[in-house]
Formats: sequence, structure tokens, C-alpha cells
Amino acid sequence: MNLLECYKILGLRVDAELEAVKAAYRRLARQCHPDVNRGDRQAEYKFIQITQAYKVLAEIHRSPDKQTWLPSPEPQQPTGKAILSPLDQRLKWQSYQRLQDCLQQQRYARAIALMEGLAQRLPQDLEVRQWQGITYLSWGRHLLQQGQHHKARTYLHKALLADPHNRKLRQRVEELLQTILIPAI
Repeated sequence: MNLLECYKILGLRVDAELEAVKAAYRRLARQCHPDVNRGDRQAEYKFIQITQAYKVLAEIHRSPDKQTWLPSPEPQQPTGKAILSPLDQRLKWQSYQRLQDCLQQQRYARAIALMEGLAQRLPQDLEVRQWQGITYLSWGRHLLQQGQHHKARTYLHKALLADPHNRKLRQRVEELLQTILIPAI
């Protein structure tokens, strides 16, 4: 389960604070708890997803400055997901926090450099590729707003190359590319 899925399961934005994560978890857990929905397998499955998402996000919101902070390893699934060393895990999550700051402050060059470096360090990590695609998409959107269509097209294509299997990213990129192709009247 990647970070974006965790936020989506809890119905939160990716910049949500720990208090919002806790509140969303409590609300959804009450709705889907197996004691409330006896015999409902779908509610039980949803409850498990909500709990897993909460655990991941709660750990991420712990202070990354503490040396003991590490996200708990996810159970191994037959997806071929690479196992990261504790050092790489810490590097990945600290980079994610820095990426969030860079994107909020519209420091796109720094965000791109951060993601390209992390993608070189962890080339098999699907979340890193997803973050890289989102970073290119954000920069491409900003370039479009600035009227730099050629540069925007380049970075939007890079977003697709970074995360080619992300349907939502592909849809957003195609929508933005359509705005370039259709002249304003």
C-alpha cells in the first residue's frame, strides 16, 4: 500500500496533519467496524484497509528527526517489491517530506533534483517513481501557466516516462497536453 493510497483510503489530502489522520481513522473505523457490521465481509475488508492506512500514515507523521524513526515494513506481497535497507527507508521518507515542502513552496527545480537523485538511488521503488511523475506533472502544469508550452510538454512527457502505469497520472497529463494543442479562442 503506497502513501497516496493510504491518504485516499482515509479520504484525506496528502498534506493532512496527524490530527486529521486520527480523526478520519476514528470516523471510518466506527462505520466499518466488524462489531457494527456483523457478517459483512466487505466492511471487514474496508476496516482492515483503514487500519493499515492509519498505521502507515501515523508512523510517517512521527518526527523524522529522531534516529529511531522508521516506517514499519509492509508485509511481503508477490509484487516483486524490493526490500529496502533501514538507511534507504529513512532516506526515502525524509526525501518525501522534503518533496512535500518543495512542492508547496513551488521550488520545482529542487523537487526535480531531489526526485531524480532518489530515483537513481532506488530505481525499483514504485512509490519513488510515482513521486517523480507527480513532480514532473506539477512542474509541467506550472510551466503551462507561465505560457512555456514547449518546456511544459517536455516535462509532461517525462512524467509519463517516470510512472508509465499510473492511469490517473496519464489522464491528467493527457488533459494538460490537450490544452496545449487546442488554441484559445
